[in-house]
Amino acid sequence: MIDPIPPVVPAGRMRALAQPELALPGGMLVRPWTPYDAPALVAAHGDPDIRHWNRPSRLDLAGAEARIALWHDRWQAEKAGTWAIAPEGGRAVGLIGLADIDLAGGSGEILYWLLPAGRGSGVTVEATDRLARWAFDDLGLHRVRITHSVANPASCAVATKAGFPLEGTMRGALLHADGWHDEHLHARLRTD
Repeated sequence: MIDPIPPVVPAGRMRALAQPELALPGGMLVRPWTPYDAPALVAAHGDPDIRHWNRPSRLDLAGAEARIALWHDRWQAEKAGTWAIAPEGGRAVGLIGLADIDLAGGSGEILYWLLPAGRGSGVTVEATDRLARWAFDDLGLHRVRITHSVANPASCAVATKAGFPLEGTMRGALLHADGWHDEHLHARLRTD
């Protein structure tokens, strides 16, 4: 008989942690979304670049508030963590998340987008690195990945600059409005 492999992160660990607020350089924060951020989420779901690369549905204010509440529920269910990227005391200018969490297997996937007001500052690289360090050091994951369309060089630059080496290309991995896209797969290990 083969002994079962124990989970990398025990069930209940994520739920037992308060969703953290993580400081970034330049007075920026990675923090949980609040209803105050709902207008930023509405704007993001209407932004052509965010819509192209992330395929969000359109939202009104009530839908944005419901989505934010759902994100808090997904934390409690240990399925995902979704944070706002925001100036201290200000409304969200971006989103960063840890999704597709597999606590037993010790992995998850980072996703991100920025509104035009946040682009070009390097904050996504800082937020990605900081969230990965939290996922390894505090949550206890072993592997965190990032995937993005090969036609999105900005996302590739963020992943690479945040210390996620390119591992390969997944062919026809994601359907966008303009057809099937190959995706790059980047990953970082706790031991990197």
